[in-house]
Amino acid sequence: MSWLTFFKRVSITSRQNATPLTHHNLLRRTFATVNMTAGTRDPSTLSNYGAWRTTHTTTSFTLDFQNKKLVGSVILSLQSQTERESKEVVLDSRFVHVDAVKIGDKPLQWDLKPFTEPLGAPLHVSVPEGVAKGETIDMVIDLETTSKCTALQWLTPAQTSNKKHPYMFSQCQAINARSIFPCQDTPDIKSTFTFNITSELPVVASGVPVGDHEATPGKSKVYTFEQKVPIPSYLFAVASGDIATAKIGPRSVVATGPNELEACKWELERDMEKFMEIADKLVFPYKWGEYNVLVLPPSFPYGGMENPIYTFATPTIISGDRQNVDVIAHELAHSWSGNLVSNSSWEHFWLNEGWTMYLERRIQAAIHGDAEFDFSAIIGWKALEDAIEQFKDIPEYTQLIIKHDNVDPEDIYSQVAYEKGFHMVYYLETVVGREAFDKFIPHYFTKWSGKSLDSWEFRDTYMDFFNNFGDEGIKKKIAEINWEDRLLSQGLPPKPQFDTSLADQCYSLAKKWETESFDPSPDDVKDFNANQKIVFLDALTQGKPLSAPRARQLGKVYELSASQNVELKSAFYQIAIKAGDDTSYAGAAELLGQVGRMKYVRPLFRGLNKVDRQLALDTFEKNREFYHPICKGMVAKDLGIKV
Repeated sequence: MSWLTFFKRVSITSRQNATPLTHHNLLRRTFATVNMTAGTRDPSTLSNYGAWRTTHTTTSFTLDFQNKKLVGSVILSLQSQTERESKEVVLDSRFVHVDAVKIGDKPLQWDLKPFTEPLGAPLHVSVPEGVAKGETIDMVIDLETTSKCTALQWLTPAQTSNKKHPYMFSQCQAINARSIFPCQDTPDIKSTFTFNITSELPVVASGVPVGDHEATPGKSKVYTFEQKVPIPSYLFAVASGDIATAKIGPRSVVATGPNELEACKWELERDMEKFMEIADKLVFPYKWGEYNVLVLPPSFPYGGMENPIYTFATPTIISGDRQNVDVIAHELAHSWSGNLVSNSSWEHFWLNEGWTMYLERRIQAAIHGDAEFDFSAIIGWKALEDAIEQFKDIPEYTQLIIKHDNVDPEDIYSQVAYEKGFHMVYYLETVVGREAFDKFIPHYFTKWSGKSLDSWEFRDTYMDFFNNFGDEGIKKKIAEINWEDRLLSQGLPPKPQFDTSLADQCYSLAKKWETESFDPSPDDVKDFNANQKIVFLDALTQGKPLSAPRARQLGKVYELSASQNVELKSAFYQIAIKAGDDTSYAGAAELLGQVGRMKYVRPLFRGLNKVDRQLALDTFEKNREFYHPICKGMVAKDLGIKV
């Protein structure tokens, strides 16, 4: 039978015959996929991290720009976890060339098993003398990355803004660290890190810089970083290129290309410390020391990646109007949610992203007023509706807890974890009230700081806190929460009553566009901020599709097709493509050669594929080397082609 059918039967039986705690445990056993041979609870790893636990990772790599690879070694400090002697270590790897494995100078027998999708080729290492529980070995692995590495993108000088130097950056979430070095590639394991990176160009990494980091033109040097807060493998991050820095706050710098430095500094310096001060008060003081932002070349596939110390960010946030810096509020919030407290596996990804969306919106509300919280949630609701529609044929992917057996987490990645996860956290706030919930926030992040948890452990933490510290009214309310329904139901969650004061003008303007006789004017949107324009455009997509002439008029009158704000430009092109405005197709294709952020790239490719498949294929072929490997692979799946 299917796993869903099995759950339904277990659920019915447990409701009839079991206490709530037993019901909870049955559900947990059903959904917390356990690799019984490895003693782990993460189905996206082949490592036997139940037998061994990485406590420290030292990476020593030389960047070979000419051959586009990292060459060097990794030292894994592995602590035995089993009562009997542990005699084999199994590590995740994918497309990594391993030269040797040893402890000290003593070679070990190792075997790289056959590669299988999507998890890779596990590295089995024999430790014939065995190691008693609690003892640690330092395993040295000599290696180099290959051209199939999914975590690294190597840019030629021509792909950078000043055309002078090559560039390399990593993106390890979700299971791509294993393509850089063999490791326990699971968020359920955290270790401290030492980075020793040799490069002829400046380097940043997800650690605190140690020693001299002054670049010497034309000469290679070793850049060292230390990360003393334990992090999972997916937060390993490194970038190297023609990078300059500028202060944007007392605890922060921005790093980017020299040509872009002033624009990036202006965009971020007003709000950076404000964001940090609000987050400090909302949760507890920032634990990582520095908080910096690396603005990457345009092929970066995400809005931002919450790598500790250095958030990696898309250049699309640099729009010249400070309208897209909420991405930084989001990545900063990850410093608590995701980085300090992590989901134990990607099945529980909502714990990372739902909490982060909630914290981001609390930060926004503290700066812009309470109405901003609901306004941002309104924008997110539209994104959630789109994600639910995307997975209408795979409805189990619209649950908060999603089964990950033999599935690449990238194939399940969507706004469900973000927005449905946000609504889960927000719902839990409304049950007890904000004043009480604000006491729970620091408790939760303190209790699980430096650790990983699943949805059921989160449930227990919430219930225990309010049963111990809540009044009788709160205790009664939390007892009525249907956790199974909230965590396992498919489709949209119940929709709250949002404050629409900031959105009503947007809806009103969209309503006017339903009438062909409406004569638009630039004055219609002169008082709108960029997010209000997005809500207006989203509202347009909910109604009857515009005609092609009306779509052209929309872009011209409101100057959307000429906007420097990629968020607006992308939203407009999606409307124009849906309207069948063939004069917009070339502009959409041109934009696809300028940005690599999947938020824009994937919907535009899917839209073009419906109206002009050949243009979509030609555009992909023209730009395929511009895109990050993750983006390239996902777009290829969207287009139904192989890469």
